[in-house]
Amino acid sequence: MSEQQSSKPRVNILAVDDTPDNLRLLSSILADHEYDVRTASNGKFALQSAQTAPPDLILLDIKMPGMDGYEVCQQLKADERTRDIPVIFISALNEIADKLNGFALGGVDYITKPFQSDEVLARVNTHLTLRRVQQELERELGRRRQAEEALREANASKDKFFSIIAHD
Repeated sequence: MSEQQSSKPRVNILAVDDTPDNLRLLSSILADHEYDVRTASNGKFALQSAQTAPPDLILLDIKMPGMDGYEVCQQLKADERTRDIPVIFISALNEIADKLNGFALGGVDYITKPFQSDEVLARVNTHLTLRRVQQELERELGRRRQAEEALREANASKDKFFSIIAHD
């Protein structure tokens, strides 16, 4: 591994599925491409994991016992700590209504099972890139707002100074 690669922060992905074989396969695919992968086998553990250490992206199965993926996504999007994490649904449900429901609840993409490694990687890379660009734009917007505020303060000081000079 080159020095440049080793200094690059690792991306953390949370994979959620009640089928151990699916978790192993997703973990293997993603780990082979240098992603750090955490897994959760149900919705409750997924929420706890995401709230404790928010991942960069979540791959979320829909059909799980107890809390389904739709409910998990809804709770993630309602929590300030996790609302901005991209959620990609990954499910055997392939009806348009299932996909639209996932998008309506805040999912950014939908992969149908059985999934292909290349498709999973392409979609993960796309949404991680989009999130990174979004974060950079938000930081730039914050810097511009700070600069504008500093200019307003400088102008207010200048106006006060000229007012004092004019009065004297």
